[in-house]
Amino acid sequence: METGRSSESPEVPKKGKSKTPRKPKDSILKQSLFSLSLSLLPGKCLYTTVRELVENALDSAESISELPVVEITIEEIGRGKFNSMIGLADHERRDEALYDDFETAKAREKRLAKEARVLEIQAKNAALGKKVKDPAATKAVKGREASYYRVTCKDNGRGMPHDDIPNMFGRVLSGTKYGLKQTRGKFGLGAKMALIWSKMSTGLPIEITSSMNSQNYTSFCRLDIDIHKYITVLRLLFRNVPHIHIHEKGENKERWHGAEIQIVIEGNWTTYRSKILHYMRQMAVITPYAQFLFQFVSDSPEKNVTIRFTRRTDIMPSVPLETKYHPSAVDILLIKRLITETSKQTLLQFLQHEFVNIGKSHAERLIGENLKLIAFICVRFLDKIKLVGSMAY
Repeated sequence: METGRSSESPEVPKKGKSKTPRKPKDSILKQSLFSLSLSLLPGKCLYTTVRELVENALDSAESISELPVVEITIEEIGRGKFNSMIGLADHERRDEALYDDFETAKAREKRLAKEARVLEIQAKNAALGKKVKDPAATKAVKGREASYYRVTCKDNGRGMPHDDIPNMFGRVLSGTKYGLKQTRGKFGLGAKMALIWSKMSTGLPIEITSSMNSQNYTSFCRLDIDIHKYITVLRLLFRNVPHIHIHEKGENKERWHGAEIQIVIEGNWTTYRSKILHYMRQMAVITPYAQFLFQFVSDSPEKNVTIRFTRRTDIMPSVPLETKYHPSAVDILLIKRLITETSKQTLLQFLQHEFVNIGKSHAERLIGENLKLIAFICVRFLDKIKLVGSMAY
């Protein structure tokens, strides 16, 4: 009998070129590249977030010769509270087997028997005067521990201009430390990495409160990085833009200056507790002129941690001086930026004042190597490639 289905295998259409053009690799946004490297342990990201915020706070205070006062708080957020923060109603589990921390009756019986044996061994060791170790937390208990944290860092540093806050926190590779000057941060990556991890793990925005010494108001900004938002510049598509929720000014009755950054991330305090505390102790040792207050706040009061590292000296290192670039360390992009920012008019003046170890005679010799260059030519009309080639001799 014939069946409705042919015995012959259906013809597979030949693969051809898709009519939908693929996006070029260059269109991969910077945030995506950084987010790929954030497939780390949540505990590692919690530690890195604390470290980046603390070091940014120290840089900010030291830049204005202010004795640093840094307050760092990690607040544990339970599952129910986190659900309410993201707009989800907390409810009882309907299908326990659906979750990773589900435990069958047989597995529970086995675990309880193992715990009983451990307690029995511990009782014997205690009777013999031996040191008793705390039993390891079970998988079922670990799975239900809070894994979300609100990290807050407050300092008494320089603060940030009101209009610059969105780009400083919401645009990757937008920093304020590009000059040749000793700082802990350089390219504006640390805070953005924390913001991207927050976006990936919780979806919640970052909150920044800031005020500068000369301001009688505070700036408040709530923003995140919009990974999929495009802007067009010179017919090119870019997605490296901040997504601003709130950006407003408020009163500054206390005349406070500095910055307070608050971010909610997924983390693991249990695993990285000792590492974070060790880092805070190290920072107190190597920056004796700084004062630190570290707090861990949990739903269980017995888990709370408060450590204050008092200042041991009022003498700060002098503020590092910004130096000029060496001719052997320049590239085309750097030359382009220096030409745009320089206040000098002629090529001879530009070489003398924008680079180290180049005097007037040396600058004239460099210009003489290239017959197409004239000492008194306007530097802004100069071909950058020719200038780099001349300095490479």
